[in-house]
Amino acid sequence: MNQFSESQHEASDTPCTDEAWSLLSTSAIDSIAKYDAYRLAIELEGLAPKIRANISEPLYSMRNLFTSWEHLVRRMESDWKLPGQYPISAYINDLDSRSRLEIDMGKLNDEAQAVLSPLLAELDIRFTRESVPDESGELRPWLNPSSGAEPHGFWLRKPRNHPW
Repeated sequence: MNQFSESQHEASDTPCTDEAWSLLSTSAIDSIAKYDAYRLAIELEGLAPKIRANISEPLYSMRNLFTSWEHLVRRMESDWKLPGQYPISAYINDLDSRSRLEIDMGKLNDEAQAVLSPLLAELDIRFTRESVPDESGELRPWLNPSSGAEPHGFWLRKPRNHPW
């Protein structure tokens, strides 16, 4: 069994993320809260004041980034049997979440990284196991990382079986 055991959180749809969050120290939680405040400021930029007033949490909080990545991995492992539709735009959003994790984990303190890095590594291994290189470029027309960078790494893989 892996470090973040799914058996302990059967009712959750993101048991590994839930377990990792339960292991975070106060210092790690504070570090994540600082990241989330930074992220919220970015997301609020350019929004009308009426809209800004109604948003108190970032859409792309650190936890939401992990949740998004774990959701994708679990869907792939279930051969897409989890409830709900999954359009290709959701796949692209989940890849974007993974790219943000790669960049933004460095903004966290050592304590947070010590707990979350093994979770990220585990989810990455599981993603790789359930995906194959997209050698034919089947998904290439949809790949446009929000960072503007050329697609690489996970962006160049596709699920073994996909619902599109």
